[in-house]
Amino acid sequence: MAKSKPAKPAPAADAKPAVHPDIRPGQSIELLKELHILTREGQLNQDSRRKLKQVYHLYQFIEPLLAEVLAGTGDLTLADHGAGKSYLGFILYDLFLKSKEAGTVYGIETRKELVAHSRELVARLDFPRMRFLDVSVEESTGSAELPATIDVVTALHACNTATDDAIRFALAKQARFVVLVPCCQAEVASVLRKNKNASFGLTPLSEIWRHPIHTREFGSQLTNVLRCLQLEAHGYQLTVTELVGWEHSMKNELIIARRTDAPRKNAMERLEKILEELNLTELRSRFAC
Repeated sequence: MAKSKPAKPAPAADAKPAVHPDIRPGQSIELLKELHILTREGQLNQDSRRKLKQVYHLYQFIEPLLAEVLAGTGDLTLADHGAGKSYLGFILYDLFLKSKEAGTVYGIETRKELVAHSRELVARLDFPRMRFLDVSVEESTGSAELPATIDVVTALHACNTATDDAIRFALAKQARFVVLVPCCQAEVASVLRKNKNASFGLTPLSEIWRHPIHTREFGSQLTNVLRCLQLEAHGYQLTVTELVGWEHSMKNELIIARRTDAPRKNAMERLEKILEELNLTELRSRFAC
């Protein structure tokens, strides 16, 4: 009879879990647990690994912008609009600002319970230069709790018109950089759908959104095109690219805007013509401002 293998000794009760190789050096393990990116045992599952990869990949795009602002002025203000649970704001602070002596992150979110939780987490992690406001877009633009200008405005997966709200906030705050990862976009598609019968008589282009699935996808694409033209009309130079591979997320577009104070001359004219051609003039106040 074969001898049974001796049982492996159980790990000591106070043994610390090994840090996963996917996690960046210096990253707060407690923060990643609080954000549910790590399990209580300090491990990654498939879903959290995908989420961590997306956030780190976005950090690679944002970190040079933060470094440029900080090097130029000695200070930095960043507003994360529609912050939700503030994954992005916390990661940016932890990886970039925690070791610096300057720079403040503002999380703007209308859901009071999420703001309360973020404030509690800030106190527990001792991240003193993070602030959270439970205010609307209109309130945040004029809030005394925010500086008159903001260097960087981010909006990560801000649903539907929340991305447009972040753009309006960035324009009002004269942001040097705007970083957007748009999420679900329903408003333009809903107007295309509502005006579909009238549009058939105006332009053969209405065939592009005749079928419901095309309405949804074309509406989403068109929304971001209009946003880009709006930013270019206000003097921003744009980079539009893919955030991560399609296997990780279908909401995958990354828009990075750098203020140059040199508006693209025909951007607003083209925006207006698109709205007219596609029977979307009722959205002028959202995009042509």
